[in-house]
Amino acid sequence: MDVRFRNYWWHSLKMKTDRMKSSWLQGELAFLVVYATAFYIIYIRRSLQLSHDHYTKLYGLRSGWISGRLNDISDAQWRNFRSNLPILSAVFGIFTLVANISRRFFNLKAKGMSIVWLLISLAYLSYLHGACVVFVLAIASTNFLLVKIFGRTKYFSFILWIFNLTFLLCNRVYGGYTFSSFGRHWAFLDRHRGTFRWHICFNFVVLRMISFGYDYHWGDQYSRIDEEKHARRCNICSSGKTCYLLLQERTIPDQARSFLTYLCYLVYAPLYIAGPIISFNAFATQLDNPQKNYSFIRVLWYGLRWIFCWLLMELMTHFLYYNAFAISGMWKHLSPADIFIVGYGVLNFMWLKFLLIWRYFRFWSLVNGIEAPENMPKCINNCYNLESFWKNWHASFNKWLVRYVYIPLGGAETKFLNIWVVFTFVAIWHDLEWKLLSWAWLTCLFFIPELIVKASANSLQVESAFGEVIFREFRAVAGAVTITCLMVANLVGFVIGPSGLNWLTSSFLQKEGLPILAGLLLTFYVGTKLMFHISDAQDLS
Repeated sequence: MDVRFRNYWWHSLKMKTDRMKSSWLQGELAFLVVYATAFYIIYIRRSLQLSHDHYTKLYGLRSGWISGRLNDISDAQWRNFRSNLPILSAVFGIFTLVANISRRFFNLKAKGMSIVWLLISLAYLSYLHGACVVFVLAIASTNFLLVKIFGRTKYFSFILWIFNLTFLLCNRVYGGYTFSSFGRHWAFLDRHRGTFRWHICFNFVVLRMISFGYDYHWGDQYSRIDEEKHARRCNICSSGKTCYLLLQERTIPDQARSFLTYLCYLVYAPLYIAGPIISFNAFATQLDNPQKNYSFIRVLWYGLRWIFCWLLMELMTHFLYYNAFAISGMWKHLSPADIFIVGYGVLNFMWLKFLLIWRYFRFWSLVNGIEAPENMPKCINNCYNLESFWKNWHASFNKWLVRYVYIPLGGAETKFLNIWVVFTFVAIWHDLEWKLLSWAWLTCLFFIPELIVKASANSLQVESAFGEVIFREFRAVAGAVTITCLMVANLVGFVIGPSGLNWLTSSFLQKEGLPILAGLLLTFYVGTKLMFHISDAQDLS
């Protein structure tokens, strides 16, 4: 009787606790939504006021098409992409028309589609790089020979990395080389270098060359994935489709690793300029079997969503001149509160810029039957820890780094050392600049405490309801600190440089800045709590 009564009492207490917890969470959510709404109203109003008050002192503003407003095209990458959209879209249309007609009427498979895509892509590269296509083909061909000769040896990894890192660095140091350096009789080719610097695009080619090398090196091993077991656990594969992980890990036949397929993979036009990055195995698999995960309606909807995001960017750059403040150096003359407003706005601008660039090229690839990983699967404002942020910012690059750098270095067993190697490589891959190395090493410094805390949290068993509340609060505070560190690291790496770090920290650590810093942390705490609720709702759905 005592045991039954005790069980009944415990069950009743648990139900009462769960009801109280549910009621508390609903009230908390209402408060968080009100706070967030008020924050963004104040934030946008102040942003509009700053843009109105200082637009005459900002660089990079040009006549716009919305309500007679000036348009912020101070970011060179966005300006180039936006101005070349008509030409890109024409190439998009021609490529898609020729490729899909060829596939349908001639019933082309892997080899046939490789030839069609390679010919169209080489014509595209000739427009982009002119005579410099020779450099791309020469380096790529040498890499293919090295892989074929040393691909099954124990020294392969060393040879592959030395070769690719050498050209990654030399391309930057020598600015893509000149034909005249190979002899005066070749100097006339320097007048035909195309419209786009080849060594900038070649950074992505390096990633593909390494991918091909390792996928060839691992090709004689058994598949590292149990397909039946995987299909039972994977939501995509269990529905009859094929997920990216399975495409990547499947063993492909030797004939699929031909020079023709390799070259087609390296210069595949839809993904050539900016990615997303796809592994060689995943690309070669889809040559014979075009992607079926996205139906025609889903691909069309994907394109319509891109147009909506483009309009959102146009609204932002016509009314909120965040990037122009950064480029002009004007934000150094602002109050700490306004510095936060501009800094937060710059990071959101960068996120939306990359989302538009990457999704445009992914859409182009999808239309042609090749599914690449989504680069921005989650909004920048829905990431409260470094691991989540990097899994959802340039996500295809993250997958590449995990497969070809992190795991070969030892994976989780040596993670505290691996992250320094990974982020240093990412910085060098982007460009040879001290501010990028500063960004990489700052990120690592912020990452280590998070890894330690996560390891401790995983070993901690929270059983009581009160313990759950305390742990949730601790995670929210940690999330607020992490978001602040992310902002600092990215602003140092991509905007103000290491020399601006002292100025940034001193602005917030003085008497006027401390209350702003406290408000900033409170706002990020609220934002982290909102992310918890979003995650809880997704788990229930």
